[in-house]
Amino acid sequence: MVDRSDINAVDDAAWEQAVARETVIRRLASMAHPDRAEFLVACRQLGLKRSRLYELIKAYKARPITSSLLTAAAGTQTGSRRLPEVIEAEIAEAIEDFFKSRQKPTINALHKEVRRRCVQQGLRVPCWTSVRDRVAMMNPAELVAARDGAQAARSRYHPVPGTYGIERAFEVVQIDHTLVDVIVVDRAHRQPLQRPWVTLAIDVTSRMVAGFCLTLEPPSALSVSLTIQHLVQPKLDWLDGLGIDADWPAAGLPETIHVDNAKEFRSKAMKRGAQEHGISLQYRPIGSPHYGGHIERLIGTMMGAVHLLPGSTFSSIKDRGDYDSAAHSAMTLDELEQWFALEITRYHAQRHRSLGIPPIIAWNEAYERRDQPLRMPYDPEGFRIDFLPSVERMVRRDGIHLFGLRYWDDVLSIWAGRQGRQLRVSYDPRDLSTVFVRGPDGQRYPVRFADLRHPPITLAEHRRAQTVLRERGRSLEDEEFIFAVIEEQRALVDTASSKTREARRFAERRDRALTSVESSAIEENDPGHAESGDTLDVPTFEVEEWS
Repeated sequence: MVDRSDINAVDDAAWEQAVARETVIRRLASMAHPDRAEFLVACRQLGLKRSRLYELIKAYKARPITSSLLTAAAGTQTGSRRLPEVIEAEIAEAIEDFFKSRQKPTINALHKEVRRRCVQQGLRVPCWTSVRDRVAMMNPAELVAARDGAQAARSRYHPVPGTYGIERAFEVVQIDHTLVDVIVVDRAHRQPLQRPWVTLAIDVTSRMVAGFCLTLEPPSALSVSLTIQHLVQPKLDWLDGLGIDADWPAAGLPETIHVDNAKEFRSKAMKRGAQEHGISLQYRPIGSPHYGGHIERLIGTMMGAVHLLPGSTFSSIKDRGDYDSAAHSAMTLDELEQWFALEITRYHAQRHRSLGIPPIIAWNEAYERRDQPLRMPYDPEGFRIDFLPSVERMVRRDGIHLFGLRYWDDVLSIWAGRQGRQLRVSYDPRDLSTVFVRGPDGQRYPVRFADLRHPPITLAEHRRAQTVLRERGRSLEDEEFIFAVIEEQRALVDTASSKTREARRFAERRDRALTSVESSAIEENDPGHAESGDTLDVPTFEVEEWS
């Protein structure tokens, strides 16, 4: 069996094979009695015997996610790599540094370069065919871009379509971010804070807003994750919580998510998380802005409405004139979130200029054109965790150590102290009090601070505390001192929050982060809120540590 405990650690060749299988097997698994001719076509397409395909369909029905198709057949699989990882790394580096150049070296020249590198490292030299096979597995568009330039790659591999040839609901969803053209105030003192960010998702076929995330933080992998969760989840309970009586039927797993090339969309967790749940992730070709036209027009529509709010910064200095945006700011982030929800539901009910009908009617028509109902996540909690940042950690005899903090639960006992085995640990930067550990069987286990007296903290607070530790020459893994510094900082921030905008920003971000995670946990444990959407606020963190 292939280890499914960590989809981010699965070999690329094995994972790509599972992704290719998922598209075909999902269709067969949805049929009560698959047509024999179609079944045989699938066998030929996947290169599988009938008995093997039956096994995979059964496994997928039991766990309808991509990683359930990673079960290895007997013998060496086509495309598998049997070279040691250190040699694979040398080949990959030689391809990246030497072969992907404007000089266009030959395979023979590449093999000589690999030989030179391996000899220097005292490694066994791979054969010429092994090097050739690694080149053959590369994305041809990426290779042409490196050797001939981006324009040559676009002209050869990225023809520009006249229009989107799509007609089903959630066939393609586009996601993008923007700074909101309004200044919000804090909840405690109602003093000006800053312009928030909004991440929006749109169903291209119907122009229905699929979901959104409003936050005080710059775009990040977490804000993208929260947007995807919002677009997938039914929104009735979430709207009820905001006191809004409206219909917003967009919910379910989209077939394709279309994004630009920003870093927050390119983390391995984002890619593997989408593939795990049968979602195709497509990136906008560089230099081709027309590919994101639908989401950009939606952002323009939403910002046009925002300009009527108190505290608006408008779209330019010229438009703003002598209007004092900060002085006129009046809405908290919660109030702005409610306004966005109302504005979106109003937009759904109005006639769309391009469609000629309201988006909600277009959605209903596009949904009727689907052959199958929209899929919902097989495991909603697992779906959320699949998109969280994660790291690999050993389980020591005293637990798991992460960020200089110690975590323990009795479930870790069976792995404690076993060397040579790392487990995938996912964490929510809004609340470090609980992490999620994947066992070798793929099961996820919530594990809390070993010392349950410690209060929940955010990753931003932890980073500030470590800065203080460095300045004082203390160990960065002194857990007791970390929490002592955080408590000291909280007291200072709370005292200063009535005086400075920066202190108010930090206090607001901290409070929103911790309360939003707490609210989500309550809803997940309450059967009456099984379908409600996540709270949409996220804290301040650096994106580069989230992949």
